[in-house]
Amino acid sequence: MKIMVINGPNLNFTGIREKEVYGAKTFKEICTFIQTEGENRKHDLTLFQSNSEGEIIDALQKAFNEQYDGIIINPGAYTHYSYAIHDAIKSIQIATVEVHMSNIHQREDFRKISVTAPACIGQVTGFGTDGYLLAMDALNMHQLKQSEGESL
Repeated sequence: MKIMVINGPNLNFTGIREKEVYGAKTFKEICTFIQTEGENRKHDLTLFQSNSEGEIIDALQKAFNEQYDGIIINPGAYTHYSYAIHDAIKSIQIATVEVHMSNIHQREDFRKISVTAPACIGQVTGFGTDGYLLAMDALNMHQLKQSEGESL
């Protein structure tokens, strides 16, 4: 399965910022973990990170143009207000799973709202970096169900 993993703003500072929330693993370590686990699952992964909303939208459109099978997105703070990313996810019609390392529903009130999740097939939240693996598994299940003519 060809999967694009998109990480949004400030995720490149994971391991530096708010270690009590996001952990001590650096972003590079997290990317290596995701890449290794993706290869173990026989996925062709592309990892992308940007602090810019427009670049994230460009990456989503690139996934459409290059016929990716699935997307894993951690929109960071854009989760809570980016209708532009929501619209981009809806427009490309590629199975997308939203991931958050922290449990956004146990945090500040504004973090409990995701405007991007309704455009996705599901959301994984609160499992740290394992959330990316759960999202890969969800995309696998979704693809299997689609090939059998079922929905999740």
